[in-house]
Amino acid sequence: MGSFSTGPRATVRVPATSANLGPGFDSLGLALDLCDEVSAEATSGTAITVEVEGEGVGTVPSDERHLVAAAMLRTFTTLDLAAPGLKIKCRNRIPHARGLGSSSAAIVAGIMLADALAGAGMTRGEKLVLASQIEGHPDNVAPCLLGGFAIAYSTEDGAKALALDPSPRIHPWVYIPQSKGLTSVARAALPEKVAYADAVFNLSRAALLVAAVSRQPSRLFEATDDRLHQRFRASGMPESARLLNELRTAGIAAAVSGAGPTVLALTVDGAEVPEAPPGFELRRLEVADGAVQVPAVVSE
Repeated sequence: MGSFSTGPRATVRVPATSANLGPGFDSLGLALDLCDEVSAEATSGTAITVEVEGEGVGTVPSDERHLVAAAMLRTFTTLDLAAPGLKIKCRNRIPHARGLGSSSAAIVAGIMLADALAGAGMTRGEKLVLASQIEGHPDNVAPCLLGGFAIAYSTEDGAKALALDPSPRIHPWVYIPQSKGLTSVARAALPEKVAYADAVFNLSRAALLVAAVSRQPSRLFEATDDRLHQRFRASGMPESARLLNELRTAGIAAAVSGAGPTVLALTVDGAEVPEAPPGFELRRLEVADGAVQVPAVVSE
């Protein structure tokens, strides 16, 4: 294995993401301007320490088990480099276990930091393949890396993605609940087989969603409908399912964000959405650029 000298330091900013977007199960995602900022410094020895500010304080590991650290170690192995000691600092704003891509952001941050410290010059494509391998699916890591509206897919050579610029007329809103949800639990609720008619329904809506997001926002309501996953997950997050139904009954293009329990609403031309029900926080966000390396941790 190769090695590199200690002392370098890097900082990255990684955005939250909302995946699936209704019909685009495991394939479509949107980057949102709610960002974590993570820095890492190579130190002598092999000790790894993680300091957390904001989301996850007191609940996430502070050593090599932390997802950022684990992603960095995986990247060093991929680059055939012996890992140095690491001092990692996380300033977290993305809510954890809410369906807003916090794990994908940590993975992307770890890969980018390891690449920056090593000076390896990994391409975005190489980072996407590795991030998808770690995460298990590409629909969150793709928009986190590339920004905007991402269409992700898998090939024999690994994950690939195409990023599009959404129409500036579209504005994302998120209803974030106090309760948390685990992706593994949400996935366990899905059936092994789906009806042919439901598969065709989602294929048509996913194709329509690409057009709606990029140039025909008036079709967003129809395009965000789904028959493959949301109804099966409803029993595990009844409050979110109820809110989703209320929003769609009101004609608002809404979907479960990722595996939930956050609910995403997409409005057009500055339209408002209903106030958050008890137990939810409503935030108006913007579509974000992809992950970037920054000179230092940004202060608010």
